Amino acid sequence: MARTVHVVLIYQSLLGIYGDRGNALVIERRLAWHGFEPRLTIVEPGDKVPDDADIYLLGGGEDSAQITAVRALIADGGLHRGVERGASVLAVCAGYQIAGTTFTVGDRDTVIDGLGLLDVTSTRGPTRAVGEILARWEGRTGDDAWISGFENHGGHTRLGPGAKPFARVEVGVGNCGDGTEGAVNGKVIGTYPHGPILARNPALADHLIELALDRKLKPLVRPEITELRRQRLRAARR
Repeated sequence: MARTVHVVLIYQSLLGIYGDRGNALVIERRLAWHGFEPRLTIVEPGDKVPDDADIYLLGGGEDSAQITAVRALIADGGLHRGVERGASVLAVCAGYQIAGTTFTVGDRDTVIDGLGLLDVTSTRGPTRAVGEILARWEGRTGDDAWISGFENHGGHTRLGPGAKPFARVEVGVGNCGDGTEGAVNGKVIGTYPHGPILARNPALADHLIELALDRKLKPLVRPEITELRRQRLRAARR
């Protein structure tokens, strides 16, 4: 009997404005291709966040949505318990910012406490980062090491000593124009690119599964996905 892998998509009404729900669809499909039984739970504010999931996904949203989301998640506690139990997390854009220790919102740059899953702080940047982004995944080699996506964020993120860069920027802004993109702490990955990012970078989807299950997956050969990836990498390099 196939093992069930529980995936939780968090607060799509707040953190789902850039199509990041597609990351859940990619994880579901790749789990099935790898021989697992995917179970997707979509939670909204007011719902309990399951603390028994294997993978948690957070997406992009606006300032007010970030505040509502982070306060609800702190009060609920399910995400934190899931991480403590060994789940993997992908937090994209606004989700990345709220996963940090603090972030700022509004014209007065009000400082809001984050979830504390990543040692990063985010503040309003001097200019908005908009456009294709291409970065090289830290510690990876070969074609899978290239991470492509579309960034659209006004916040700049800086890493503390407890976080490592997820990737190094070749094209685009990334965290704050310092050459880094995203952050990693254990099984928690924060990153800015949309796309959705897992559709463009299937190796990252498999990596989240591997982190959650503490096992290596066999490579999947999907020519149509390889071609899509080739096209997006070429577009980013123009």
